[in-house]
Amino acid sequence: MQIGSLIAVAVIGIVAGWLASFIVGGGGLIKYLIWGVLGSVVGGVVLPLFGVNINTGTPLLDTILVATIGAVLLVLVARLIA
Repeated sequence: MQIGSLIAVAVIGIVAGWLASFIVGGGGLIKYLIWGVLGSVVGGVVLPLFGVNINTGTPLLDTILVATIGAVLLVLVARLIA
């Protein structure tokens, strides 16, 4: 993976984690990054399983929304377990 791709993943992860924090609670920059990046993987797997297709016409916005939904799901599951 090139450095530009890593930076893009980090920025999308931070934005998605930050948005998720508004829905399920706060955190710091590192938490935003972790929840956002992991959320993008979870959202990318879970949403298609339920037949959800997010298409706003803007691929970047689609990616951020999928990552945010995944991050929200991860945080809620983590709270149920802990």
